[in-house]
Amino acid sequence: MAEHDLIEAPNGSASENTHANAAAVMAVTIGGRKLTIEEVVAIARHRAPVALSADPAWRARIQRGADFLRRHLEAGATVYGVNTGYGDACVVDVPMELVEALPLQLTRYHGCGMGQYLDDAQTLAVIAARLNSLAYGFSGVRPVLLERLADLINHRVLPRIPSEGSVGASGDLTPLSYVAAALAGERDVMFDGSLRDVREVWTELGHEPLTLAPKEGLALMNGTAVMTGLACLAFARADHLTRLAARLTALSTVALDGRAAHFDATLFEVKPHAGQAEAAAWIRDDLTGREDTPGHRLQDRYSIRCAPHVIGVTRDALSWVRRDVENELNSANDNPLIDPDNERVLHGGNFYGGHIAFAMDSLKVAVANLADLMDRQLALLVDVNFNNGLPRNLSGAAPARAAINHGFKAVQISSSAWTAEALKNTMPASVFSRSTEAHNQDKVSMGTIAARDCLRVLELTEQVAAAHTLATVQAARLRLKIDSATPVPAPLQAFIDSVTAHSPFVDEDRALESDLRALTARIAACDVLSDYFGGSRA
Repeated sequence: MAEHDLIEAPNGSASENTHANAAAVMAVTIGGRKLTIEEVVAIARHRAPVALSADPAWRARIQRGADFLRRHLEAGATVYGVNTGYGDACVVDVPMELVEALPLQLTRYHGCGMGQYLDDAQTLAVIAARLNSLAYGFSGVRPVLLERLADLINHRVLPRIPSEGSVGASGDLTPLSYVAAALAGERDVMFDGSLRDVREVWTELGHEPLTLAPKEGLALMNGTAVMTGLACLAFARADHLTRLAARLTALSTVALDGRAAHFDATLFEVKPHAGQAEAAAWIRDDLTGREDTPGHRLQDRYSIRCAPHVIGVTRDALSWVRRDVENELNSANDNPLIDPDNERVLHGGNFYGGHIAFAMDSLKVAVANLADLMDRQLALLVDVNFNNGLPRNLSGAAPARAAINHGFKAVQISSSAWTAEALKNTMPASVFSRSTEAHNQDKVSMGTIAARDCLRVLELTEQVAAAHTLATVQAARLRLKIDSATPVPAPLQAFIDSVTAHSPFVDEDRALESDLRALTARIAACDVLSDYFGGSRA
């Protein structure tokens, strides 16, 4: 089955305001195929719409699950969360006349989230993850529910999802209740840049709010979509940071007049970690044509010489992080599961987010080490004791003004603070399981907290990367002032030019906050190194 369908942009009175300028865009197909991290990121960041699979067999299977569940209930069967209470209240039978009301009650009492709201990209990633899980065909939901979830994405009807309140099993109950409530016509959403009552928005789109069928509230909420959606975004940002750290290592080598020989391919063939070799190859390619200067220090300091070994840990971690995140993304992870082919109800624990929790706990450690690496390289560049003749603090001031100019002194201090905070936030969340809900949820994953922690570490590391980028470009330009014959390979010169276009050379001291904020935003959006991605980044 093709991975994308060409579809028309959503139409209708409300969508015309936002989407009419997109006559035809590539949609990500949901249903009957596996979704990738890059596709989730495309939905979340690049406004890619989704299209439910047109395969009749897939659509029939979804309907078959909902039909079987309805027949099963009519036959008098007991199904957890459908005609019983929730959690510890699973021993409480719900009378048939109240079964239809139960899903909405679930969304209401879970409306107690706190903390910052997820941003637009995070919200879209969460909805995409939930939609894909329900489209697996083991959740007993109707096709119309999948259609309305697709509408949330395609029309950018964004539930306001508080980031705090999930212990990661039974899935992301409280934050996902805001998605379920939006489908049912309750709570506020962001739409066309305004905070709106969702019932009014559905009317503008030509739909009535859904009356959730038995189990549909539970199917929407009892899963790992929040942690998984956030993990997809974290993966993309960590991937970009590894490439940026490699580029900055190469440029630091030029600025410090260091040795390209530290990245010789043979070194990495005899210690064959794939990620380490990959990082070294990036640095080596960036230094192509550079000859080491005789008479200089025989070995550069560890933050330069061992950079591939540090970056390589993250590269290798990303390989298995991808595996686990995409497995979770392409799974049925609510409870109970409805098997439409064998007509069985399976009570289990697929809502447990342990794989995402461990992946995010591990990734934040690896990313924080990138912050530490870049901060140490920056410390070398500003220090006249170690920077091989560059001006103190990378000041670009004329000699007559040198005494009152301090260049990147404060930037390095701030970078050190951001690095320390990133390192502090590497405490694993997954080991802090708490027994909740009358000891029914007595071992939980904390996967959503781990994912949020990882995003915070990424944010801090991207700030360090922005500081290091500005400083390293400044250092390289200062090196060229000292020796105009210094060879700067083409990829590095293009990078210098790109950065300088946004942040000019610092000759006289100036406040660099706006430069840092703008560059940090570009780094977070994975929008700095298009040459590494062939112009088609996720």
